[in-house]
Amino acid sequence: MHILRPMFAWDRDGALDFAAARGFGAVIASADTGPISSHVPFSIHRTSDSVAVQFHLAARNKLAELADGRNPFLLIVWGPDAYVSNDWYATPDHVSTWLYEAVHLSGPVRRLPTEGNRGHGDVLLSTFEERLMPKQPWSLSTMEENKRETMLQSIVVLEMDVKRVEGQRKLNQHKSDEDYASITRHLANSDDADAREIAGKLKSLRPHLEY
Repeated sequence: MHILRPMFAWDRDGALDFAAARGFGAVIASADTGPISSHVPFSIHRTSDSVAVQFHLAARNKLAELADGRNPFLLIVWGPDAYVSNDWYATPDHVSTWLYEAVHLSGPVRRLPTEGNRGHGDVLLSTFEERLMPKQPWSLSTMEENKRETMLQSIVVLEMDVKRVEGQRKLNQHKSDEDYASITRHLANSDDADAREIAGKLKSLRPHLEY
């Protein structure tokens, strides 16, 4: 990831927290014919000295063939984004820009034994079903056994040994309070849900301003 300015760089823990909370991204690897990508749900497993990402693909996905434990993969995770017009600033002579949050995780990827497919599925489901509370969580145990096993055998679970964590929060941190507040007001009044969410993030960074 090209960090445009040091002030936009996200600290490692913050970037990992963001990626874990999102739990969905695009995984990319290079094949002989060029780059291949799939959009995947994932889970992050952290210890004091390592970070691993688990995700799954359909067994026939070409990316699975590239997971030999050495080939590097890239996982891109992003949040809301919003365009900022140059005439939204309170002062003159700015340039239109785009605000966003994104994290890149990269490292070698390996295939995991199929015996662990059920555990991987249980972890993903418990994570995402919890977000739907107070809905009663759905689990794989409710599926008819043969259908469940057929489904689990049709996927390949992969694990990335994360060697590099790069995060960027481009939220106009370098702008004056006057310009910052003006941009935030315009975004907060937008019809676009992402713009309003970005406005909320801006407000949380400078809660002392009047918006």
